[in-house]
Amino acid sequence: MSVIDVNVPDATNVAVTRDTLRVELSDGRALSVPWDWFPRLLHAMARERNNWRLIGRAHGIHWEDVDGDISVEGLLAGRASGESQTSLPNGWNNARRDGARRLGVGGLKS
Repeated sequence: MSVIDVNVPDATNVAVTRDTLRVELSDGRALSVPWDWFPRLLHAMARERNNWRLIGRAHGIHWEDVDGDISVEGLLAGRASGESQTSLPNGWNNARRDGARRLGVGGLKS
């Protein structure tokens, strides 16, 4: 059995747009993925998506408001979240959408 030593670069910056997550890496690459890959973040409000921090020595990104994590390794491997629209807590999407309407906040995708 052979072992491949994979050196995962650090995330150096994260850019959040309406449709995508863009992660810049220490080796000069940048990855851009659609929010559709991450249902929890797809349905988050813009302010929640923008409230991120690097974790695990910059090998991951955490969103406190929605309790979501994405690893650089997973992004490099092209792995979307294992979570589906139906696996989110019951009523999660509706509660977020209703709360956004009450507050007059946009940024949700229905």
